[in-house]
This record gives sequence, C-alpha cells and structure tokens, in this order.
Amino acid sequence: MTAETRIQKKNREAILDAGLEAFSEAGFRGATLDRIASGAGLSKPNLLYYFPSKEAIYTALLEELLSIWLAPLQALDPEGDPMEELLLYVDRKLALSRDYPRESRLFANEVLQGAPHILGALEGELRDMVDHASSVIQRWVSEGRIAALDPTHLIFSVWALTQHYADFDVQIRAVRGNTDPFDGAGPHLDLLFRRFLAPGGDTA
Repeated sequence: MTAETRIQKKNREAILDAGLEAFSEAGFRGATLDRIASGAGLSKPNLLYYFPSKEAIYTALLEELLSIWLAPLQALDPEGDPMEELLLYVDRKLALSRDYPRESRLFANEVLQGAPHILGALEGELRDMVDHASSVIQRWVSEGRIAALDPTHLIFSVWALTQHYADFDVQIRAVRGNTDPFDGAGPHLDLLFRRFLAPGGDTA
C-alpha cells in the first residue's frame, strides 16, 4: 500500500510538472492531454486516472500557484520596520519570479484570458489580502514612517517590477545579450524602492 501511494504521488507530480510546462508555453487552449501525458511519461488513460480532464490539471496548478504567490504578502509584518518589511516583500517577489518562471507565465496567461478559472479567488482571497496589506501600509504612511503613496498601487508596482523578469524573460535576454535576466535586478530594485519609500522623498 505504501509503495502504491508513493507511485501515485510520483505520477501526480509528474503530471502537474508536465502540465505546467505545456500550459506555460501554449496556454490552456494550446496545451493538450496527449502532450501532458507524454511529458509525464504516462499513457493518456493513466493520466485520466489521476485527473479527469485537462481543466482539472490546470485548476490544480493555479490553486497551488496562488498559494505560493500569496505567501510573500502574507509574510508582511505589521509590527516590523516599514522600509525593511516592504523591501523584503520586493525581494521575496523577485525570488518567486526567479525560482518559478513557468508558474509566473502560467498565471499571467490566465489573467490575460480574463482569469476564467481563478476570478473567484482574485475577487475573494487575493482582494482580501491586498486590502489587509494596504491598510497596514496606509498606517505606516499616516505615521510618517514611509513616503505618502497609494498602498494598492505600491503593491501593483511591486508585482509589475518583479514578475516582469519571468514573464518577459525572452525580451530581457534579447536586450541584454542572453545573460541572466535577474543579474543585478535585486540591488537595482532595492535602491529604487528604498528611495521611493523614504519619508520626505515623495512628491505628494
């Protein structure tokens, strides 16, 4: 029984990994069960034993990804130093883009299609978390501990400036001569946000 459970776990992980590869490259419509089964080293009937449809694989990936994507925002400590907490948030988001580039592109593709599979989570769990983080940031602004800025747009800016490195990997490599897209990104974003967030440095 233990061996069977181990094999089932291995096969499930192989299917999700192959699905991630297919969906991040071709999107939901372009990916096929045949390609996913082949990538997982399984027959199509065997794949369907674990997941009844392509949509089931896709949904499982998105649910897992959303949990990973929300973790850095959840880690924001309301009682910590505002500057360091926000710089840590930027660093964690950049690390996610570096370590999970396929997942980032999968998420971006889903959103570009109107988020048909995760809109409920975006309007629910994600919105609630952004609202909570924004209230924390707004308190820091009101206390004069960081520059006067819009908390929600600050969060959007972090997303844009970190996930870009994964979602536009090909473009960055083309411009930089196929070097590591993340080379120098961390120090650059640290300096950028440190200056942007500094009290008294705003233009409001």
